Amino acid sequence: MLELSPDEMRALGYRAVDMMVDHLAALPDEPVFGTATRAQMESWLREPPPAEGRGWEAVLQRVGDEVFRPMTHLAHPRFFAYVPGPSNFVGAIADALASGFNPFAGAWAMSPGAAQVELVTADWLREALGMPSTAGGLFVSGGSMATLTALAVARHKQLGDDASRGVIYCSDQTHTAVDRAGHVLGFRPDHVRKLAADEEYRLDVDDLAAAMDADAAAGLRPFCVVANAGTTSTGAVDPLAEIAELCRARGMWMHVDGAYGAAAVLTDEGRAALHGIGEADSIALDAHKWLFQPVECGCVLVRQAEDLQDTFRIVPAYLRDNDLSAEEVNFRDWGVQLTRGFRALKLWMTIQVFGMDAMRQAIGRGMRLAEVAEEEIRSLAGWEIVTPAQLGIVTFRHRPNGLDGAEADDLQRRIATGLAADGYALLSTTELRGRTVLRLCTTNPRTTDEEMRRTVWTLDRLARELA
Repeated sequence: MLELSPDEMRALGYRAVDMMVDHLAALPDEPVFGTATRAQMESWLREPPPAEGRGWEAVLQRVGDEVFRPMTHLAHPRFFAYVPGPSNFVGAIADALASGFNPFAGAWAMSPGAAQVELVTADWLREALGMPSTAGGLFVSGGSMATLTALAVARHKQLGDDASRGVIYCSDQTHTAVDRAGHVLGFRPDHVRKLAADEEYRLDVDDLAAAMDADAAAGLRPFCVVANAGTTSTGAVDPLAEIAELCRARGMWMHVDGAYGAAAVLTDEGRAALHGIGEADSIALDAHKWLFQPVECGCVLVRQAEDLQDTFRIVPAYLRDNDLSAEEVNFRDWGVQLTRGFRALKLWMTIQVFGMDAMRQAIGRGMRLAEVAEEEIRSLAGWEIVTPAQLGIVTFRHRPNGLDGAEADDLQRRIATGLAADGYALLSTTELRGRTVLRLCTTNPRTTDEEMRRTVWTLDRLARELA
């Protein structure tokens, strides 16, 4: 039961790899955007479970035709919406290996190799970010879980058993993962204090200090600041070093949301932009964004690694058999999950195969592509740059004859929709100071300069047709 012969397993595996390779090889020539209505998907896939198996060949064919065909390709070289997921084939094979060997990555005794790889890979990130040797962390599903984990530690260390007066501070450009974490951790919505960003969409340190003073005077407990190392909308970086100094002076926790942007620290330009990131008490980053891994591959790092265990460790009687040595790390004690997969393998294998220099060059390539886009946009009539290229993101608007207000906002949305329908590329919109703007995130190193420029030309053509 539930077995294939060795020959059948090989045949299935070879065919699955062929499908992936064919998909990746053809990707640049395929439309970026794909979707289907709920009615279409119901007509294809709604059925009772089969009582008898249908054979892997037929099932694999359906997976290709009905599951993966109607999708938007995050790894497409012309996917510029949200934050791309460029991924890489070594990471995909690592995921397959981790699934095939199926290690239990929650306890050292069950898979010491998995635990050691996770320790080493997290330490590579810790060192790159400039955190001290006392820091450590673990791999989680993504930035939302990394933020939740970090803020749980912050609450535990700063507030103990009474979080009722605790206040978290961030800018109005901060990712909604902070709102969600605050909700899960029991903070009132108005105790996640969002402050208006400055002209460069960064958290203003003077406004931050004033808000802390006002809350403390009102009997509340300022305990945590969430700083951005690359906002989703514009790539803006909060003044990390100044925020760290303020938090140290007031005995507060500093968490950095570096979900996509923290990886830029591997480059000289990114290291300068992220000055002070290593002073954080905790950092969230997603390797499935700018470190080119398949989803899910997030990571949370904490300045004092033992704070993770102090927050999450619970050892019931049925786990005491594999809780024998303080030197052996059980990652079940460092986070929310007991049963957890081997997420670190894909990043570890990618770095082993390609090396850190290749990762560094790929990140730098993404930053250069945003500059190429900005240069091309500036050369065209009727366009304005809203925020210049920074950490691989540029935002802009089409304003023919100075068009403004609701009509201009509607035009930006129609341009974005038109580009999706065109199929050549995909971008997304965001809102800055009440204005709808177009946004390109150019973090896929496989994008060519020509593709970047042609994307801008396509936008210009669509804009002129719509306007």
